[in-house]
Amino acid sequence: MIFTCLFFFLQSTAAQANIHGPPEVFVKKGSTISLTCSVNVHSTPPSSVVWLHGTKVVDFDSPRGRGGISLETEKTESGTTSRLLVTKAGLSDTGNYTCQPSNANTATVFVHVLNG
Repeated sequence: MIFTCLFFFLQSTAAQANIHGPPEVFVKKGSTISLTCSVNVHSTPPSSVVWLHGTKVVDFDSPRGRGGISLETEKTESGTTSRLLVTKAGLSDTGNYTCQPSNANTATVFVHVLNG
């Protein structure tokens, strides 16, 4: 009687979001914050990409919100790209911005809004 043992090693890496540029961004008060996040998922693209400012979801449509915030998300064969634009940056826009895809690890950048 002969026994054969088969061993398979599968290495799985989680999909990862990546915010283009350095981990800290410096902008002048009144200018535009522009952040671009890429998600390279080789199987299923994320069904959504959410942006957080600190721990709160960035609100684009709130009538009580600051306004001047837009989001553009593009899905292609090579992955998904999400662009967050915050116009007329104010000091309250300083902080961590996190790109949170539905099926990938998040990426975070710290934005400093400088007075003058």
